[in-house]
Amino acid sequence: MPSQILMIVTSNARLGDTDKLTGFWAEELALPYYALVDAGAHVVLASPMGGPIPLDPGSVKPKGENEAIVERFLADTELAALMQTTAKVADLDGAKFDAIFLPGGHGAMWDLPTDVGVTRAVEAAYHAKKLIASVCHGAAGLVTAKRPDGQSIVKDLRVSAFTDAEEIEVGLDSVVPFMLETRLRELGGHFEGAANWAPFAIRDGQLITGQNPQSSDLVAQSLLSGLGITAVR
Repeated sequence: MPSQILMIVTSNARLGDTDKLTGFWAEELALPYYALVDAGAHVVLASPMGGPIPLDPGSVKPKGENEAIVERFLADTELAALMQTTAKVADLDGAKFDAIFLPGGHGAMWDLPTDVGVTRAVEAAYHAKKLIASVCHGAAGLVTAKRPDGQSIVKDLRVSAFTDAEEIEVGLDSVVPFMLETRLRELGGHFEGAANWAPFAIRDGQLITGQNPQSSDLVAQSLLSGLGITAVR
């Protein structure tokens, strides 16, 4: 039976109180998704609200001008249909999957930490000793999940995510509800990161976390390795 992966994607399409659109970041969904399915895994897309998930318009260029993986994503009518009919996370049991994957995009900062279904799914997977992977702002889905002892699941573990320096560079440090690096540190995580926009990922125990969009492949490959699946190149 193929490995079953629950990919939890933001439902939020707006940057806080601004009139700017956001959502998930194309590369952070597309690259892990295809790495997993090409290697034979089955990916279930879910979101806090269920139904359509919003693509951050800033994460794609006109067709023909993107990286190959994003071009594949834009041309994939089957995946496009799946993205219109995502499951509601609260209706799923995270423990029933072999792993959870949390792509980023700024939209994740508003709904992944506040959705009870996301918290329960991540906690269930963690308690069941399953792998939990995130890239960039996807780590926002980790901040409310707790271990059985009441401590954060990131406590005492090496973790990475979109850094405070990167948030400041993109000018959204005063827009996001909290700074993700700072929050992970406050929760007891041993935060590590590279220079802005450099690929960087860490695995510590059940957690696999990557810093930014450029880290999507590192996280995906680490997850495949952790699942004992041979990557297809």
